[in-house]
Order: sequence, then C-alpha cells, then structure tokens
Amino acid sequence: MDTVASINGTPNSPPGKSILVTGAAGFIGSNFVLEWLGLDLSSVTSLDKLTYAGNLDNLASAANDPRHVFVHGPADFVATNVVGTFRLLETTRTFYESLSSPEKAAFRFLHVSTDEVFGSLGKDERAFTETNRYQPNSPYSATKAASDHLARAWCHTFGLPVLITNCSNNYGPYQFPEKLVPLTIHHALTGLTLPVYGDGQQRRDWLYVVDHCTAIRAVLNRGRIGETYNIGGSSEKANIEVVHTLCNILDAERPRADGRSYREQIEFVGDRPGHDRRYAIDAAKIASELGWTPSETFETGIRKTVRWYLDNAKWVERVLSGAYRDWLQKNYSNR
Repeated sequence: MDTVASINGTPNSPPGKSILVTGAAGFIGSNFVLEWLGLDLSSVTSLDKLTYAGNLDNLASAANDPRHVFVHGPADFVATNVVGTFRLLETTRTFYESLSSPEKAAFRFLHVSTDEVFGSLGKDERAFTETNRYQPNSPYSATKAASDHLARAWCHTFGLPVLITNCSNNYGPYQFPEKLVPLTIHHALTGLTLPVYGDGQQRRDWLYVVDHCTAIRAVLNRGRIGETYNIGGSSEKANIEVVHTLCNILDAERPRADGRSYREQIEFVGDRPGHDRRYAIDAAKIASELGWTPSETFETGIRKTVRWYLDNAKWVERVLSGAYRDWLQKNYSNR
C-alpha cells in the first residue's frame, strides 16, 4: 500500500492515548490521523518525508488542532521501507528500554504492511492467511517484506512489543490520483481515457480506508504482541469491474454532457512489468480474535469515495498542478 505507519504509545500514557504516525501525510496515514483526532483519542505526532504521495493538504483540517504536531522527516522508497524502518526500530528500542515497567506494559509499536509481500495467487488458490510464505514479486513489495522481517526480529530479539498488519487494496478519500480509483474518477470527469492494464482481470480485495483505520485501532488496543493480523474488505473484484462500477456511479452522479456512458472512455493498455495477477485476504483471524469486520461493502464504500472526490475537486487540482509542492518548497526547504 501507500504508507508504512508505526504507531506507538509514549511515556506516561496507555496504548491509544498518544501516538506517532509515520507516513502520516499519505493516503492511509492521513485518514488514520484525522479519524483518531475526530474520535478525540488524544494527541498525535505526524511524521512524513513529503515525497510524491505525501501531501500536507491531507492534514489541513488538523493544522490548528493543539493535539496534532507535524514533523517533516526521513527518506524515500528503499531508504524509507528498509533503512527507515531499521532506524525507527532502533530509536524506539532505545526509548522503550528507558521506560518504567508500567510504561513498558502500555507501549505498542504497530507496523502496517501490505498483502503484496505474499506474491500472487492463482485463480483457484485460497486467500492469503497470516501463515502464507513471503514471495514478493516487485522491488516495492520486496522492501515491504524486508521491513516486516525487521519488525518481527526486533520483537523476538529485543522484546520490543511489536504488532504487524498486512492489508489489502485501500480506497477512499485523499488517495493520490495515480491509483486506479481516483485516477479513473479524475480521467472520466476531464474527458481523458480510462487506462486499464492488460485485460483488466487482475483481482484485488478492496478495503475502504476508514475500515482499515478501525482495524488498526483494534489491533493496537487488543492485538497480541508478536502477532500478525491480515486486514481485508471481503470484496474481491477485478480491476475492470471496479472501473465499470465507477463509470456507472459517475453516469448517475455527474452524467456526461453528451449523455453517453463514461465506459466509452475505457482504453486497455499494455500491462505493467511484474503486475501480480491476484491478491486476496483471509481476515478470519482478526475477526475471531479481535471482533473486527469491515463496516462498508464495496458498493457502499465506493459510492462514498466517488462523492468525496466530486466534493473535493480543488484538492485533486492542487495535487495534480503541483501547487502544494511550491508551498512545501517555500515552507520546508530550509528545515
């Protein structure tokens, strides 16, 4: 997915009272921060390098919230997922070892990962469980797998109270417009082609981002230290089915001037290298152990998502124009 988030308590506070969220200006991170503050679950420190998908506009509604502090920092991609995770674990270990026994009992480090680390499923293979072997097929998923292994190692070697989650494809507000759902919406409304890789039959389990946030809170509050929990939306769909659904909703919500369907803008393009055919998540463990299940079906979640993008066209414009990059350069270039 788009972000690595490590969520942990701080001295003199129980789990869930004061947290650090890394990658907080990205898609999943910003949704988590805003929901956390909206539920009045106390203070949040947001850390983000503000690379291409990190956007402070995502946290604009929290800009003047005294419970929220934003910190601009570390690196990108391999450096973020591997070296960054190592540094964060080491810094956290030093901090953790300085705590009193009651503070240690209250502390948690939650590492958010992706289903991509498990590789690709065959058409009739059962969905990924927490015991699936790691078989990453892309450089990105390989770095995510490495960060998972590091987090697990720091738990078993140094006793750091680590929890790990692996989630399926997220969608919802604040997602960078290169991703399938927001890209399709934007291209449809601006009259551009709707690119679909290959035959469009790549299958993913789709998870509404707010459901992901509630699952993370459940793991943070009730998960067993050292355990991994898969988080999925129970909504496996082919990419072309997702695009068709988006077109149908837009046909009703924002019809084309010529009265024709947005489906006419679909264009099949060459598949991307290393494009995994199918991911699917078995979320039975988190349901049985922690009582979490998604609140949104794909049908309800995707309608909420389309409505958000229709209502927040200025956010999309700022992201695509690079205007927020100019703001970042002015405000963070010397920090």
